[in-house]
Amino acid sequence: MDRTDPELSPERLIERFGRDFFRDFDIDDPNLNEHFHEIIDLMVQKCPVAHSNVGTGYYVFSTEDAVRQIGQDWQTFSSAKGYIPNRPADQPLMIPVEQDPPNHTSWRRALNPHMSPQVMDSIREDVAREVNLLIDKFIDRGECEFISEMAGVLPGRAFFIYVLGVPVDDLPELVHDVDKSLFGPLDERTKYHKKVYDYLEAFLKKRKEMPPQGDIVDTILQGVTYKDGSEAPWDHQVSVVLDLTYGGISTTIYAVGSIARHLADHPEQRQQLLDHPEWIENSVEEFVRAYSPVVAMGRTCMRDVEVDGVQLKEGDYVMLGFSGAGRDPRTIEKPRELNFAEPTIHHPTFGVGPHRCIGSHLARMELAVFIREWLKRIPHFRVKPGTQPVYETGFLRAMSSLYIEWK
Repeated sequence: MDRTDPELSPERLIERFGRDFFRDFDIDDPNLNEHFHEIIDLMVQKCPVAHSNVGTGYYVFSTEDAVRQIGQDWQTFSSAKGYIPNRPADQPLMIPVEQDPPNHTSWRRALNPHMSPQVMDSIREDVAREVNLLIDKFIDRGECEFISEMAGVLPGRAFFIYVLGVPVDDLPELVHDVDKSLFGPLDERTKYHKKVYDYLEAFLKKRKEMPPQGDIVDTILQGVTYKDGSEAPWDHQVSVVLDLTYGGISTTIYAVGSIARHLADHPEQRQQLLDHPEWIENSVEEFVRAYSPVVAMGRTCMRDVEVDGVQLKEGDYVMLGFSGAGRDPRTIEKPRELNFAEPTIHHPTFGVGPHRCIGSHLARMELAVFIREWLKRIPHFRVKPGTQPVYETGFLRAMSSLYIEWK
């Protein structure tokens, strides 16, 4: 960071954003939510390594190169001590995201066959039917509250009905509890996290008593053998379902909402997809690059190491700033613009290294199906005048309301 740049002085940053996010970053500060892309874009351009004094403190690396270096070097940057800074000690584990190889690898090898592109393609038509059933409920009104009627429902239905098999009637309460555990008051998040854990443990116990169904839940119940010869304990099995549930619901809600908001605000790009439906898969890559649902995820340094000119010590906590890395002008030409004809395929939004998102094929399929089916039924729409989208921000980015109208 150029400390002589007047735009980066503490006084100017506090005046502009309500906080000096470069020298005292706080992922839970409401000002980050209010000025999100202003702050993220300025960070990746002019302060690619920010520091936080919150709790035990941490660094946020925003360039694509640094995110890739940290994400791929799991021996130096461990996930086993938690993926969020200042993690509450009594918060249930998320397995395998909070594991390192080789135990992490044992779970991924068992789970990957259930999340392959071929499996996701086999449920593509089912997801398209779900999109149209949701549209049927509101299309005649000429408007909808998009998050509660589409984005907040579709990912859960696609994941619960066709992947995990959790009763869909339980979806509203589960989505509510997941949201509270991510964006609720800090002192209540662990309570809701445990509530989700308890629900999924009860679900797993019921499935244990039922005949095998040949799905991903049976694979989780079968378990894996760790490197030391021990069998994965019961709480790890529940944690795997917990991890899949958070990934299957929370991140995709923001992705669907961001797509709708962008296409509502950019009729020229909406027309591109109407004229060139073969670009829809390309557009998905650009949407998730520019609007990453994951703001940043953490690692713990296992040895002294230098990254991006910063000397880190063993025990330091670092965050991989995915939101900034997808908009890094060093590696992406015109990073704030979305190019559906020639997308940036190399973006790190779905992670890098061994912790690359296991649900990326599901997410890509869901988003492409949503865009295709929505544009068939509602090709021209806009954000309802007099309303503003409402966002939430923590280590994930979320949208809690978006009013859309059409004729």
